[in-house]
Amino acid sequence: QVQLVESGGGLVQPGGSLRLTCVASPSISSDFRMGWYRQAPGKQRELAASIRRSGSTHYGAYVKGRFTISWDNVKNTIYLQMNNLQPEDTGLYFCGADKGRVEYWGQGTQVTVSS
Repeated sequence: QVQLVESGGGLVQPGGSLRLTCVASPSISSDFRMGWYRQAPGKQRELAASIRRSGSTHYGAYVKGRFTISWDNVKNTIYLQMNNLQPEDTGLYFCGADKGRVEYWGQGTQVTVSS
């Protein structure tokens, strides 16, 4: 069983930045895909960004070059750098790991973008 613990959320003004952190314990094997997912109030969870150990990445269309996902193999940590945040980015951000039918999820960290 893998535990994912997120941190780094908070309240930020429009145009601001946040960096989310997800620590995996124990370490995730190299064949998993890691990702950050956003769930806005009243909406379904959607992909923000994903990454594989090879370094290949994929971003949700709404990210539009504002977010960057990275994976520190030594620290077993996934990061999501979010820049130019807008009110529509508000939501609960989850860290997820998946391989086929196997999925692990964190508890989420709240991001609120408001003036």
